[in-house]
Amino acid sequence: MLARSSAATPLDVLVVGGGVTGAGIALDAAARGLSTGLIEAGDWAQGTSSRSSKLVHGGLRYLEMLDFPLVAEALRERDLLLTRLAPHLVHPVSFVLPFSSPLADRAYVGSGVTLYDVMSARVGQRRAVPVHRHLGPGEVKERFPGLHAPHGGIEYFDAQVDDARLVLTLVRSAVGLGASAVSRVRVTDYLRDGADEPGHADHRDHRDQPGHTDGADQPGPGTPGDQPALGDPRITGVRVRDEETGESFAIHARATILATGVWTGRQQEAAGTPSGLDVLASKGIHVTVPRDRIDAPAGVGVITRTEASVLFIIPWGDLWLIGTTDTPWTEDVDSPLVTSSDIGRVLDQANEVLETTLTRSDVVGAFAGLRPLLQPVDGADDSTRVSREHAVMELAPGLSAIAGGKLTTYRVMAADAVDFAVRGRFPKSRSRTEDLPLLGADGAQLTAARRSLLLANRTLRGHGWDEARLDRLLGRYGGRFADLLTLIEAAPALAAPLDGAPHCIAAEAVYAARAEGALHLEDILHRRLRLEFETPDRGIAAAPIVAGLVAPVLGWSPDRTAEEVAAFVATVDALLAAEAATTDAEAVAAFRESVASR
Repeated sequence: MLARSSAATPLDVLVVGGGVTGAGIALDAAARGLSTGLIEAGDWAQGTSSRSSKLVHGGLRYLEMLDFPLVAEALRERDLLLTRLAPHLVHPVSFVLPFSSPLADRAYVGSGVTLYDVMSARVGQRRAVPVHRHLGPGEVKERFPGLHAPHGGIEYFDAQVDDARLVLTLVRSAVGLGASAVSRVRVTDYLRDGADEPGHADHRDHRDQPGHTDGADQPGPGTPGDQPALGDPRITGVRVRDEETGESFAIHARATILATGVWTGRQQEAAGTPSGLDVLASKGIHVTVPRDRIDAPAGVGVITRTEASVLFIIPWGDLWLIGTTDTPWTEDVDSPLVTSSDIGRVLDQANEVLETTLTRSDVVGAFAGLRPLLQPVDGADDSTRVSREHAVMELAPGLSAIAGGKLTTYRVMAADAVDFAVRGRFPKSRSRTEDLPLLGADGAQLTAARRSLLLANRTLRGHGWDEARLDRLLGRYGGRFADLLTLIEAAPALAAPLDGAPHCIAAEAVYAARAEGALHLEDILHRRLRLEFETPDRGIAAAPIVAGLVAPVLGWSPDRTAEEVAAFVATVDALLAAEAATTDAEAVAAFRESVASR
C-alpha cells in the first residue's frame, strides 16, 4: 500500500493529480519499471480531463501561430492513439470547415489544411485518417445539409475520445504494470529531509477498493540508500488525508511530480516553494443538443472560427456536442460552472452557421472545464493567445511540476515529466509508452462470427441489443467488453437498458463500481456513464436504480444508499441553479446557496 512506502524504501515516483497528464505520467513511470504511486484528491478525471472538447487532434488553429513543432507532435500522437495505443477509444471524425469567402479562404485555409495532412504523413506507413478534400457549396450541402456554407468549404479528419474513459484506461493500465493508484486522497503537506516522520498505518485497504491495485511495495530500480546530501532541503514525499476514512498518513518518494493543472499554484503554495509555474485558468463550456436538431450524417462535424475562440459541432452518439468558449476564470478553480450567458453565446455562435435555429429548449446538457494554460511571458491576460506547449520545472529538490499542453499530447508530456524527475538517478531510463497499447486495445475488434453469435443470443436480443448498442460498448471498453459479458452471464438482467439512460446498460454501472474505481454515485453517473450531458435530467432518473445496483458492490447500507442519491440530486440541482445565473460570480454564489440549502 502507498502508506507502507517508508522513508527507508520510498517510491521512485509519486504523481499528484489524477487527470490525463498525471495518469499518463504514472503509466510512463510504471512502464519503465519504476515503483510508482498516483494519488488524486477527487475522482479520476474529475477536473479538466472530463470536461474537454473530447478531441484528439493536431490543432489546426496552431498553424496560424506558426507553431509547427507542436502541430507535428500532436498529429503524431493522434495517429499513435488511432492505430496502436487506443484504437478502441479513439475514433476518426471528419469536420467540414465552411469558407467565409469564396477565393481567399479556399487558398489560405486550403494551404493550411494541406500542410496539416503533409505533417501527419509517415514514410512507409498507411495514413491513420483520409486526406482533406475541397467542397463546393453544393457538395457541402450534400455532406452536411444542416450547415449554411454559401462559399463551400473543406472537409478534413481528426479524432475524438471520451476523455474521462481515456484517463480511467490510463490509470488501470498503470496499475496493471504495478503502480499503486488511489483516488479521494488529498495532499495536506509536503515532507522534507529531517522534518518528516514515517507514515501512519493506513486503515483503508486500497487493494480491496474497486479499480485499485497495490504495486508500491514492489522493488523498483532505485536503491534505498540513495539519499540526498545532508542538509539538502529535499522534498521526500507528501502527507495526505484519505477523504473516505479521514485517516492521515505519509507517502515517501524519491521524486514527486505535480500534475495538478489549474490547481498547480495551490500545490506550489502548500509546498512553500520559492518559484513555480504560473498557470492561467481559462473556462471552456460545451452544450449538447439532440442529433435530430441538426441535419447531417453520422461521423461528420463542423469547425469554424468565432471572435473569441473556435466553434466545434461534434457528433456524439445521439447528440451533438457544441463548444467552446474561452474566457478567463477568476473564481475558485474547484467550481467551474456554466452560466446562462455561456449557453446563449454558444448557441448564438452555432446558429450563425446552421440552417436551423437552436434554442435553450434544445439543450440536453452542459458542462464547464478549466484549461490549465501557461501564463504568457508578456503578462497578457488574453487566454486565447497562450501557447498550448507544456513546461516542466523543478520547484525544489525532489519536487517538480508540469503544466500546459493538451489532452492529445499527454504521452509526450508524461515522458518529459518522468525524464526530468529521474534525471541523474536513472540516466538510462527511457519512455516505453510509444509501443504500449492501453488496456482493452488488444482484442477490441470482434470477428464477424463472434458478432453474429452475440446478436443472436436470446438474452441479449431480448434486451434490445443490436449493432448500434454493440458498437457503442466496443467503442467504450474494447477488449474489456468481455468483462461486461461475464457480469451478464452471472446476472442476465444486467444486459437490460438502464432506466433513465436507455443508451447504457445496467452492467456498465456495476462494472464502474467493481473495476473502474468509482466510489460515489456521481462518479458513476457523470464520469463513467457521462449522464451529466447525455440525458436532459443529468442522471437523476437513473440515480436510484444505479445506487441500488452498486450498493452491494461498494458495501453501502440502505441509509448510505439514500444519502448517495440525495447528494447526487443536490449536486445536479446546484448545477442547474448555476446555469440560470448570468455571470461566473453569480453562478458560484447560486451553486453554493443551492448546496447549503440541502
